[in-house]
Parts: sequence; C-alpha cells; structure tokens
Amino acid sequence: MLLAAIVAVLITMVLALIRAFLGPTEYDRMLAANAFGTKTVLLIALGGFALSWNSFLDVALLYALVNFVGTIAVMRFFEYSRPEDESGDVEDIR
Repeated sequence: MLLAAIVAVLITMVLALIRAFLGPTEYDRMLAANAFGTKTVLLIALGGFALSWNSFLDVALLYALVNFVGTIAVMRFFEYSRPEDESGDVEDIR
C-alpha cells in the first residue's frame, strides 16, 4: 500500500509540473508550484515512513514552511508588479 501511495504522489507531481508549464496565468503557475511543493512534503514523509527514519518528518515540516513562505513572497511580488494602463494607474483585477 505504501508503494501505491508513493506512485500516486509521483503521478500527481508530474501533473502539477505540467500545469506549471502550461498554466495560462501566473496565478495558475504559482498554484501548481505550490501543489508540487505540498506533494514533495508528502513524498518526504512517505519516504521517511518507508525507511523508518523519524527525522524525515522534521525535514518535511521545514520544507512545508519554506514552501509556504515562498508562495506568499511570490504572490506579493505578483500583486505589486501589475502592469500600468495608459493613465498611469495600476489596473484593479478584483
């Protein structure tokens, strides 16, 4: 069952990479990159469980924290780097 879970996570990681490369907007790409990071955390935890190494859970939690902070940082960058229209005002997408 553990092998089936690892294979399923790897398949979803490949699908997330495809979405990251083909996503029509930067938000779709960022969401796919965040999903890839989340699946990586799950893969690290599954690998640690399969090898009976408890320290892998600490590494997975640290990677999850870095993934979250990185996602917030990139989304802030996208928020403040919107293109300006002809009048010089920043477009409001909301």
